[in-house]
Amino acid sequence: MNAINQTDIVKKQYQSSKNLSTRISIHDKYSTNKMGYGNWIFSNYEVADGYSILELGCGTGDMWVSRDEIVKKCSKIILSDLSEGMIDTAREKLSKYEKIEYKIIDIQDIPFEDDYFDIVIANSMLYHVPDINMGLNEVRRVLKDDGTFYCATFGEHGIIEYLSEVLKEYGMEDKTVKNFTLQNGEGILKTVFERVKRLDYMDSLAVTNIDDLIDYIYSLTSMTTLSQMHKGDIHDALTAQMVDGVLNVPKEYGMFICGA
Repeated sequence: MNAINQTDIVKKQYQSSKNLSTRISIHDKYSTNKMGYGNWIFSNYEVADGYSILELGCGTGDMWVSRDEIVKKCSKIILSDLSEGMIDTAREKLSKYEKIEYKIIDIQDIPFEDDYFDIVIANSMLYHVPDINMGLNEVRRVLKDDGTFYCATFGEHGIIEYLSEVLKEYGMEDKTVKNFTLQNGEGILKTVFERVKRLDYMDSLAVTNIDDLIDYIYSLTSMTTLSQMHKGDIHDALTAQMVDGVLNVPKEYGMFICGA
């Protein structure tokens, strides 16, 4: 698949916030680690007074809700995404923060001068980038020499692997793009950044309403293959895995912290 087609697919998948919101909601509702993934990610950011921040692939902007302390510290915050729909949602959600700017940006062509930002963030999006080397070199270019790049991603042994195993007889396959995961991310990042540190977030899902998990599965239309699988069959297969009314689903998430 060429780079243009991959970019178009990503734009289509995220043209509205509906599917992403569905995926976020199941984590909010059923995660066993009550700190929350977004809170954990932010707890690892080191932000000093006057810092400038660029986030690439900001999505709905949910992670910036109630981040008054960090926003107040910064001289500039730019939230960007490939999707105009995501940008509109983020702008509406974060309307109280006058300091935040919103832009449509492709990580492969960042429209800022060299050595511009103290921090660049790219969470849960690097695996979508058609030319990840080009994207990472653009990040390095706009990042100050003493700046930090933060990028969160998923591991290869989490929710989708589990669901694909449970539902394989019904045609569900793991079609997630593994171009950048916890398993291979360090090696990829080290081609551009000298310092790379991996942090893991310990969590799982304890699902009590299978319908919520089914909605999650169907929000992954471009990541999984369901063939002709009926929702009733999905419900029965997942219900059979429950113990004392709870379906325990593994999660594997984490982040990398990088510097020159």
